Amino acid sequence: MNAIEIKNLYKTYKGAGFPAVDNLSVNIPQGEIFGLLGPNGAGKTTIINILCGLRSFDEGEVKVCGFSLPKQLKKIKRQIGVVPQDIALYPSLTAYENLKIFGGIFGLKKKALENRINELLSFFGLEQHKHRHIETYSGGMKRRINLIAGLLHNPEILFLDEPTVGVDVQSKTLILENLKDINRRGSTLIYTSHYMEEAEMLCTQVAFIDEGKLICQGKPQELIRQSKNCDSLEALYLFLTGKKLRD
Repeated sequence: MNAIEIKNLYKTYKGAGFPAVDNLSVNIPQGEIFGLLGPNGAGKTTIINILCGLRSFDEGEVKVCGFSLPKQLKKIKRQIGVVPQDIALYPSLTAYENLKIFGGIFGLKKKALENRINELLSFFGLEQHKHRHIETYSGGMKRRINLIAGLLHNPEILFLDEPTVGVDVQSKTLILENLKDINRRGSTLIYTSHYMEEAEMLCTQVAFIDEGKLICQGKPQELIRQSKNCDSLEALYLFLTGKKLRD
């Protein structure tokens, strides 16, 4: 069964000379750690925003967890978690207070929410810091709390936009190992990053997007083996998208 089905998707922004998403068709099976990869302006963020119900689209069909967008958006929102690249936390509140607010938004009840918060804080090595204000946290600690906020309701699909950007090696290692564990517990992960080495190590499947189009999709090692003179995902990325700067 597919976690996500996209068929002939088009999205054009007003005043743009070309589509942000151009006749895109992608199926993402349940249980994958799926990397959506491409240069700046390739259409990745637009695709993620459409899948999360934050953007409309012009043409095509989109299903998330078997539900159709936009008609069944309310049902979809109960099944997904979103971890944005920007830290979406209240700096003057403690980690625990932040998570209580987000859990309330998801409709979690008091005891169940408290247990879930403590479980995830322990899982990410932050239980002893839960009563510290977010503004006193390091970058890596903020990233982990940001991630916990998207996991509180145990989503079927977790969207991750650059989840390790700006963190130290220790925090990055912990985050990636925990993401693998979350995937093993049954969640499908949709991951975007500019770190190709990280994507090669983490993802079970990837899709390269450029100019709103799907270039190729498959398991990282298989795609590398099929490509001449490419010995890594980064080399393949540059071969497929070119070395020209994308600002």
